[in-house]
Formats: sequence, structure tokens, C-alpha cells
Amino acid sequence: MFYLYNIISLIDDMLKMVNDKLELKAKLFRGFGDVTRLAILESVSDGEKTVTEIAEKLKQSQPNVSNHLSCLLECGLVKSRKDGKNRFYSIGDKRVAKLLKQSDDILTDIADGIYSCVNYKK
Repeated sequence: MFYLYNIISLIDDMLKMVNDKLELKAKLFRGFGDVTRLAILESVSDGEKTVTEIAEKLKQSQPNVSNHLSCLLECGLVKSRKDGKNRFYSIGDKRVAKLLKQSDDILTDIADGIYSCVNYKK
């Protein structure tokens, strides 16, 4: 009986670890799930920019861009460096830029299906 309890406990622990990893992965993709955050990531993928530069490029208000940058910075999707009065933002990990590129490649192949998907609305 004790042996069976240990096996059940081990299985429960393994299921929890898998679920925790999936929750963390879902959290990562939520960073990409907002149009403004995704546009910011695309904007800084080709080099560092200030909040003002990003806001102008995206035609968004500076406070809105700052708010999203704060989220992306906290999650590690972007990084920043201060130079005098300015703070410059860039991709936090080169794999983020790679993932953005890979998503473009995937969309090239399956864009029609994604576009027509009724489960994911704007």
C-alpha cells in the first residue's frame, strides 16, 4: 500500500510540473498576444529605440507604449539601457527575435487557416 501511495504521489508531482510548465509557456505567449506589445517587439527587433521613437513608429501614445514596455521589460522580452536622459529598448533575448521571424515563416504557410479561424477573434 505504501508503495502504491508513493507511485500516486510521484505521478501527481509529475503532472503538476507539466501543468506548471504549460502555465509558464502560456504566460510567455500572452506577451506576444497583444497587438501593441507584438508591434513593439517587431519595432525593436531591428535595433534599440527610445519610447518616443517606438510611439511615433506605431502611432500610439507615449504613455500607452510605456505601459506595454514596462510589461515586456518585466517579463524579460525586452531589455533597456539608460544613456543620459534617454532609455533605449531592445529585444531581451535573441531567441525572441528568432521566434518573431519563425512566426512570419509559419504564417506564410498557414495564414489562410489563421485568418478564417472563428475561435480567435480580434
